[in-house]
Amino acid sequence: MRTKPFLLLYLFVSVILTGCARSGSFVFLEGNALGTLYSVTYRPPPNVPHGFEDTMKQTIARCFDQINNSFSIYNNHSLLSRINDNRSQETDSIFRIVFLKAVQITEETAGAFDISAAPFFDIWGFGAQKKSNVNTTSLEEVRNYTGMDMFELEDAKLIKKDLRARLNMNGIAKGFACDFIAHAMGNQGVTDLLIEIGGEIVCKGFNPKKQPWKIGIDSPVDGNTTPGKDVFVTLQLTNKALATSGNYRNYYMKDGQKYAHTIDPRTGEPARHNLLSATVVADDCMSADAYATAFMVMGADGAIAFLQEHPKLGAYLIYEENGVFRTFVTNNINPEL
Repeated sequence: MRTKPFLLLYLFVSVILTGCARSGSFVFLEGNALGTLYSVTYRPPPNVPHGFEDTMKQTIARCFDQINNSFSIYNNHSLLSRINDNRSQETDSIFRIVFLKAVQITEETAGAFDISAAPFFDIWGFGAQKKSNVNTTSLEEVRNYTGMDMFELEDAKLIKKDLRARLNMNGIAKGFACDFIAHAMGNQGVTDLLIEIGGEIVCKGFNPKKQPWKIGIDSPVDGNTTPGKDVFVTLQLTNKALATSGNYRNYYMKDGQKYAHTIDPRTGEPARHNLLSATVVADDCMSADAYATAFMVMGADGAIAFLQEHPKLGAYLIYEENGVFRTFVTNNINPEL
């Protein structure tokens, strides 16, 4: 593993796209889902029937509908909303997959990733309820009913130990969505694809140049709201997933203080450290998404220590040290400068 200084960093996704669904050509689809933008690039398998592109559109739409109906905190009728509001205990199969993965990663990261931190996100203005008025009394009270030990999955029912407890799966749901769509498309014979949902990525096979997909990393500069505007480094990936978490887009200023959306579930307060951006490469995007979130809570030192103990994970960390941007890159990924 290695570190090195640099002055400017960027992120982009480099693909060559066509709008034709002919065999051998790549198709590009894009739209809005899960509160963000998504894009899907794929090569139809040989000898596909007429209307295959429409079939793919319908497949993707069904996947998003299932995910929205299961995990969305903005959909009042979703399973998650009903569980949070104590209107139901019932779950579905994809809810249970994500919940159990969240439990696993919470244990591995010693609570740095924790979907039960939803009440803290509401307090700081990053949850379903937009608030920004915080007092230490409310934080102390909320700490009494956060933590994954507040929930127990019994068959298909999710039981709460405190009815005030709530879940927020935003730190893992987009990654799962990439995996879910990739699996659905793979079941219909697609072997070359790239799926990107709000910066989380799954890539399979090869790009139109018959090479690994090229993925880039964005500059972690406050206010950088245009993904891919500039490029500093790219990664070549195939049959892998990638997720990036950072505090340079989703934040607000109040009384001269920056409040970023990375909340430390262990304290209930915004994480404050020198890690600016965490990109994780893993076999599945659900895991990459959750680990990237956890690293932004741990900070650079904690994330580096974790990576040294989990060598199967790949990561590209951007942090600040003495006013200089530096990176930590695991040996199992090869960035191109």
